[in-house]
Amino acid sequence: MNRENKRKSFEKGYYKTHACSEVFTCKNCGRVVVPEGAGSTHRNHCPNCLCSLHVDEGPGDRASACGGLMEPVAVWVRKGGEWAIVHRCRRCGKMDSNRIAADDNPMKLMSIAMKPLCEPPFPLDRIREMTAQMGGDGIMK
Repeated sequence: MNRENKRKSFEKGYYKTHACSEVFTCKNCGRVVVPEGAGSTHRNHCPNCLCSLHVDEGPGDRASACGGLMEPVAVWVRKGGEWAIVHRCRRCGKMDSNRIAADDNPMKLMSIAMKPLCEPPFPLDRIREMTAQMGGDGIMK
């Protein structure tokens, strides 16, 4: 059964005690995704493009009616050093976080992590000028 069509009601915490063995086709890149290789009993995103679907309101409940594509927008490091991917739904804008899987694309993870440094919110060619304005002779030009 496709996970986007699976709208069963599960008791709270069901996903913690029941493994997810669903095979699905990624709606973003088209790859077939299997649960093996994830390093955990739950696969919630594509290991190639890191996209997911907005199917849950709470972890594992499959209660969301949105069904939009959740795209990876950032990574963060949880307490203890574990990395997690921040997803944002293209349809409704909801943001959520999912731990990375053992077989996730390392180049995609690093490109997401480096994006703020590679694409800062200011022009890189003005760094020298801005530095001089901040600590130079104190005169704004």
